[in-house]
Amino acid sequence: MWWLIVREMHRMTARPLYFFCMVIAPLFCYIFFTTLMNSGLPTNLPVGVVDMDNTSTTRNIIRNLDAFQQTEITSHYKDITEARKAMQRGEIYAFYYIPEGTTEKTLASRQPRVSFYTNGSYLIAGSLLYKDLRTMSELASGAVEQQVLYAKGATERQAMGYIQPIVIQAHPLNNPWLNYSVYLCNTILPGILMLLIFIVTIYSIGSEVKENTAHVWMRIAHNNLNMALAGKLLPQTVIFFIMATAYNSYLYGFLHFPCNSGILPILTASLLLVIASQSFGIFLYGLFPTLRYALSAASLWGVISFSISGFTFPVMAMHPSLQAISVLFPLRHYFLIYVDQALNGYPLSYSWHSYMALLIFALLPLFIMKRLHNAVLYYRYIP
Repeated sequence: MWWLIVREMHRMTARPLYFFCMVIAPLFCYIFFTTLMNSGLPTNLPVGVVDMDNTSTTRNIIRNLDAFQQTEITSHYKDITEARKAMQRGEIYAFYYIPEGTTEKTLASRQPRVSFYTNGSYLIAGSLLYKDLRTMSELASGAVEQQVLYAKGATERQAMGYIQPIVIQAHPLNNPWLNYSVYLCNTILPGILMLLIFIVTIYSIGSEVKENTAHVWMRIAHNNLNMALAGKLLPQTVIFFIMATAYNSYLYGFLHFPCNSGILPILTASLLLVIASQSFGIFLYGLFPTLRYALSAASLWGVISFSISGFTFPVMAMHPSLQAISVLFPLRHYFLIYVDQALNGYPLSYSWHSYMALLIFALLPLFIMKRLHNAVLYYRYIP
């Protein structure tokens, strides 16, 4: 075993690709994604205004809209056509349209209409601006109605009771800041590490066949494939777990993201994710005993993991067939552990099935050991 470990460490240090995929690429992604979403939510998104009325009332509406954190009024346009073209050019994400006579109709209680247009091609920007523009429209309507009630002799309490009969208090749990980085980075970073583990594991086995060194590798392991795999992958397991510990320390220690159950359950999940990812990489190479096919399958499976794990779109809202398939992705189970342990702070008993699922992934190589053994010893690489 020791000579297998020494041999693998020599192979790793002799190839810069290992160092890049195992250290440089993960560290770059850690810094890139956390810096990219450093502000938590996008702010000061550019919005245009078409104010055909141009009165003190409409100018006050525009000033109040500009005061929203996500909205910044950057341009005024003379008509809808000009604003629409600006949105198509990507200069603004939305525009607010106030038709002529809005103030006059408001004072005469003739129910004026204002409109706003958002660019749905940009999901996050469009959603945030839709919320701000709709809120501003409702606030403007309420303010006008409040003044009318005051003019009719209503008290402030009577007016507010009529305008807003039910007061809503919103309390977002576990992420009260609505910080997108908390939602995304805790799954994107381990997902990227998982994808890199897939690739490195398959490459390290496939390169033995490609370079015709598999017989030397197996001879050192006394023709025991289990020992050969253990000696090859153990150094990688240590390095990848160090990288997993690094992003956990960075997220929960330096950035102070919520971690309500403590760091130990998350570190345990990270270690299991590393082992499950390596095992899944072995399984893929045994299933497709050709380096390029196995790498392609691993890349496809890793990329799909980001969509089907549930952190961007809930699995329970997917088609039933996709809900069933989601359990075949290690990242899905890691995400469930993160939600239960780090965000919700539930006892470990709530996450036992996710931990067991990762352990089951670690057993996958047992199903292809004979096929993998034949591939390592008898397969001849064809460029």
